[in-house]
Amino acid sequence: MSRPNILVVDDDPAVGALLAETATASGYTTVVVTDGTAALERIRSGEFALVLTDVRMPGLDGIELLRRIKAFAPEVEVIVVTAAPDIDRARDMIRLGASDFLTKPFRLEEVRASVTRAIDKYGAWRERWTQQRDLKAQVERQARQIREQLVTAQERSAALRDSLDILRAAYDATIEGLMFALDSRDRATLGHSQRVAVFSEEIAKTLAVSGPELEAIRHGAMLHDIGNIAVPDAMLQKAGRLTDDEWGVVRKHADQGYRIVQSIPSLGRAAEIVRQHHERYDGTGYPRGLSKDNISLGARIFVVADTFDAMTSERPYRQVSTYQEVCVEIARCAGTQFDPLVVEAFLRIPETSWTELRRAVELVTRQWKSAAGF
Repeated sequence: MSRPNILVVDDDPAVGALLAETATASGYTTVVVTDGTAALERIRSGEFALVLTDVRMPGLDGIELLRRIKAFAPEVEVIVVTAAPDIDRARDMIRLGASDFLTKPFRLEEVRASVTRAIDKYGAWRERWTQQRDLKAQVERQARQIREQLVTAQERSAALRDSLDILRAAYDATIEGLMFALDSRDRATLGHSQRVAVFSEEIAKTLAVSGPELEAIRHGAMLHDIGNIAVPDAMLQKAGRLTDDEWGVVRKHADQGYRIVQSIPSLGRAAEIVRQHHERYDGTGYPRGLSKDNISLGARIFVVADTFDAMTSERPYRQVSTYQEVCVEIARCAGTQFDPLVVEAFLRIPETSWTELRRAVELVTRQWKSAAGF
């Protein structure tokens, strides 16, 4: 966005005009309104990168305006202007999502610096959003092409089986490449989809799963978070707790992923794993609250593999757990979060096998990273 729109909200026309003049002088397009209700109407009807709002206003005050903006447009940056500096209030504003707050009387250079920081932050979000939109379009094109190719190949005679095998290999490679691209949105989880797919397959083999069902488990694990394409980065990477509205958006990713995957005929079983990967054995999961055998075996296997990977992978917010600590935790949750039979199969696999599997996936991940220029 070459000329970002800024909305100034202040019931004092002189202050509003001064803030608008300062923002306009810095090269931004500015609109001024005098109350929070009018501000919400303007935001819903137009695209704004930043809102500069006073706190004390008649009717809808600045704090409530901030809360409502973040509920339906979390990407919009908000700078709050207040005449009464207060550490507790400042903390509340930051918790609600404000990018900065200014105290009256403010200095114009402080206003300009704060506006520039907020616009830069919005610009970074806009760039990520554009990349995600392009990635989603690419996914849809690839899915359509693969679907057309598979339908054509499956209608051919046995003489074309070799060609079909090549197509399936390319199909798997396409899925792997797509999952690497999705994982790349967050460097901390790079390679996660590939690891949980391999881990899920290992547990499934221990349970004597083979053939098409084993392939469905591998594909479902690889595609489990594809629904996150529709979730804004601002929510996925939020440092603090999600609001109820944000949590509602994030929880939809399982059903959104299911709709994407089930459109490909050969991935019907995998689609169910995508939809059920947040269900719990005791029925307290989502999106449908399924329990026990009502959850597909692939999904019951996946949640154990996913927990193992999460606990044994480096994260900025948690230390890596030892293999023994993971075993204790997974065994503790048997019958509640996990299927006891799947837990028993997981515990039969020696630690050395998990180490070898992780190293193999890391080698492939490094190859992907090198090819992608990471």
